[in-house]
Amino acid sequence: MDTSLLKPVPVGRPSLFDVSRCSDLDILDADLAVLGVPFSVPYDLLRSTICSTAPQTIREQSMRFTPRYQSHYDFDFGGDLLAGRRVEIVDCGDVATSPATIPENPSRTTAVVRKILERRAIPIVLGGEHSIPIPVMRAYEGYGPIHIVHVDAHLDWRDEINGIKDGLSSPLRRASEMPWFSGMTQIGLRGFGSARKEEFDAARKYGSILVGAEELHRVGIDEILRRIPAAERYYITIDADGLDPTIAPGVAGPAPGGVTYSQVTNLIRGVAAKGRIVGYDFVEVVPSVDVNNITSYLACRLILTLLGALCHTGQIGK
Repeated sequence: MDTSLLKPVPVGRPSLFDVSRCSDLDILDADLAVLGVPFSVPYDLLRSTICSTAPQTIREQSMRFTPRYQSHYDFDFGGDLLAGRRVEIVDCGDVATSPATIPENPSRTTAVVRKILERRAIPIVLGGEHSIPIPVMRAYEGYGPIHIVHVDAHLDWRDEINGIKDGLSSPLRRASEMPWFSGMTQIGLRGFGSARKEEFDAARKYGSILVGAEELHRVGIDEILRRIPAAERYYITIDADGLDPTIAPGVAGPAPGGVTYSQVTNLIRGVAAKGRIVGYDFVEVVPSVDVNNITSYLACRLILTLLGALCHTGQIGK
């Protein structure tokens, strides 16, 4: 693969959880491959730039967990996070995207993620704003059928805004057009800014399972897990503003009443218990408005929850 598509983690800066680095995907050999995607297709440069530092900020906050996550008792799992398994995680750095390369950003991202999949690793993608999952999901052609589990305050079903079809308001609309995705469950929706009626109607017509935050709080996460269709493969995409601002304040559009920590961690574990998780992204962190970096810290903890869930269900490791 063309190595110019990747920017390695800079010398002197940490990789995620201080794992090994891999900038040549032709020799990638890992269970999980971490990949930052700072930019994709923005509506405006300012809106895109505010999330562009998130991948490295998340890496830096991950040092607060290292190396303890490998040896300490984890109360969320009732023991060893890794379930006694040996797991190989590598950090591939960032896709070489920038505001100067907007036309090429999506194809570069798709090419890198496709290579990770060819090497049989699970991509763990750090955004960037919520247009990032569109080129990521395009890389999964031939790997379906896959059911999407989406956590967000917003529906993200706009067909286009100002002629831009691959922007941050459109990832689930674009995913609905990819036949390798068999359906989607969207969790945490709330407020009046999430969608117009036409987007709501389009999502319903497609068959998206829509779960408002209020309903989630009322019926509980176990009931929502029962509603997620049985599938062989799942892809999880989390927009940080889907989480409650008390645990994720570092976002562009905080909305009260969001998904709680216990709900999202139980969701990740529950999805892993239902079937194989083949990809994960966490997007829309805005480090410049965060409080003590707790949103980036939370992003790290959720990746560890995913890691633990994959180990405890025997999906990765030996």
